[in-house]
Amino acid sequence: MRKIHLTICIVIAITSFINAQKINAPNGRIAVVADGNSPDPDDLGGTAVSLALLRASGLENRLVHYSHSCDLVRVNRISEKAEVERHALMQSACDVTARRWGGFDKLTFLDAKWQLDATIKDLAKAINASTENNPLWIIEAGEPDIIGFALEASKKQKHKFVKVVTHHPANDDAGDFYTWQQILDFGVEEVRIPDQNIKLKVNLPEWDWAKNHKDPRIQQVWIQGKIAEVDDVVKFQKGKWDCSDAGMILYWITGANIHGGLKQGTVEDVKVILLDYISGNN
Repeated sequence: MRKIHLTICIVIAITSFINAQKINAPNGRIAVVADGNSPDPDDLGGTAVSLALLRASGLENRLVHYSHSCDLVRVNRISEKAEVERHALMQSACDVTARRWGGFDKLTFLDAKWQLDATIKDLAKAINASTENNPLWIIEAGEPDIIGFALEASKKQKHKFVKVVTHHPANDDAGDFYTWQQILDFGVEEVRIPDQNIKLKVNLPEWDWAKNHKDPRIQQVWIQGKIAEVDDVVKFQKGKWDCSDAGMILYWITGANIHGGLKQGTVEDVKVILLDYISGNN
């Protein structure tokens, strides 16, 4: 029995060490520009997972900007009433997740479309604070227009210290005011990783571990993805739990292109990081 107990302890210790090694974020700060008011509701789950991952990895203080609903021109695929609903849902996903997990008290979550000027100024301020040793990593989790407006409003000499992380041309090419090439023409660094839908848009049962978890913080994250799944604007999320944009956060907290971050993160990677945090912060 002693040998079995010792073996179990060793396995746990090794597992904990491996998990701890996952967190290896590069220098700098991080900003997230998400949509969620567009036809696809995936940013609800993506937002909840992104904030939970940052808190669980101890990097919540490095988040200096978070805006949502960055789809500035409504398309016919979503009605005015449905879009208004999404704005409310996205704000709730931000505010409720941040309060439940803690650590984001100094951050204001901005509605990019309804608080356009404030959002542009806030992101431009973060850009202007960038240096070689303290770059700004912008997570493009929606259309690129807000990023373009902020770059236009910021100091040109600071753009070389800005890195824009992207995983899908559906975001890059969806701008109403800026093309992806125009974003790159500002002189920022493009950091491109593979399509995160491949491993992070999964069948609902793969998130049963969160649905059935006893901790309400984990359950709340699951609820956000479930709200997206039952959304009635699009059909392609039915039966799926999608936090694909959070894959860019997973990539950043595990090293990005500086320390070899996870380019194709999985639900298991998310699970390990969140549950490791919960186990130590009951």
